[in-house]
Amino acid sequence: MSDAVSDFSWAGPPPPPLPRATAWGTIAAYVRLGLAILTTVVLLSIYLVFKGIERVIPAFRARERVQRLWARTMGRLVGLSVTVTGEPMPHGGALVANHSSWSDIFVLVGAARMTFVSKAEVRAWPVVGWIAAVCGTVFVERKRSAAKAQEAEMRARMIAGERLLFFPEGTSTDNRRVLHFRSTLFAALTAPELRDVAWVQPVSVVYRTNPATTLPDTFYGWWGDMEFGPHVWSLLTRSFGGEAEVVFHDPIRVADMPDRKKLAQESWRAVHDGVVSRLPHHRHGHEDAYGDRED
Repeated sequence: MSDAVSDFSWAGPPPPPLPRATAWGTIAAYVRLGLAILTTVVLLSIYLVFKGIERVIPAFRARERVQRLWARTMGRLVGLSVTVTGEPMPHGGALVANHSSWSDIFVLVGAARMTFVSKAEVRAWPVVGWIAAVCGTVFVERKRSAAKAQEAEMRARMIAGERLLFFPEGTSTDNRRVLHFRSTLFAALTAPELRDVAWVQPVSVVYRTNPATTLPDTFYGWWGDMEFGPHVWSLLTRSFGGEAEVVFHDPIRVADMPDRKKLAQESWRAVHDGVVSRLPHHRHGHEDAYGDRED
C-alpha cells in the first residue's frame, strides 16, 4: 500500500468504527470529489506546459508552484489545513518522514519543494504511475545491478538542489506510532558516491482531527487491509476542520554518522519524538517493541 521502497506490511489493530456520515457530508463529498478531479486535470495541463518551457529555460521553475498549488488545494478539499514547523534545509539532500496515509503526499508537497522516491512498481500503476513519472519521481528497483545507476541519479539530483523524500518505515501506519526505520534504505546515502555530499533531514507528519467531532485520532491513518477507495470517501464525507502539521527537524550530515544503522536510528528518533510530543494521548511503548530493522 505504501509508496516506499518496500514490501513490508504492518499488521496493526483494525480501525475503530466511525460515526455515520451525515447527508451534508455525503453531498459535500461529491462536490469535493468533482472539484479534485477538475483541479487535477487543469493544473496537470498547466504543469506539462511549464515543464516544456523549463526544458528550454532551466531557470523557469513555475511548475514547482503549480505542484504546491495542487497539493494545497487537495488538502483543503479533504478538510485539512496544513501548518509547518521549522524550515526545510536550503540545499539538496534526503528528507525522511513517517508515513500515515496516502494524504502524506499532498500534505508534504504543500509544505515544501521535494521529489518523491518510490518503488519501481508504482510506475506501472494506472494513472497514478504516469502522474508520478511526469512529476519527476525517482523510481528505485531493488536490484543490485541497478544500484550504481540509481546512486548516480540521486547524487546528481541532490547536488542540483533537489530534496528527495523517503518513507523509511516501509509502510503506512495509524498516526499513533513511528515504526523503526529500515536501515537498508539508507545504504545508498552512505555509499562512497554520496556520503560526503549527502544530508538527511528528518520530518514528522502529525494529523489531528477536529476536536468538535467524535472522530478517533487514527482517522487519517491508512494501514493494513484498509482499501484505498473507501478511505478516500471516508475523508471526503467526514473530514472537516482537521489539521496536518509538518515538522522539519535539524538536518543530519551523513558524513558525521559512522554507518547507515546509526543514521537510520538518529533519523528515526527525531521523527518519532516529533510525532509523540504532538500527540498528548499517544500510548508510549509501542515503538520500541519493533527493534532495529534491516529489511
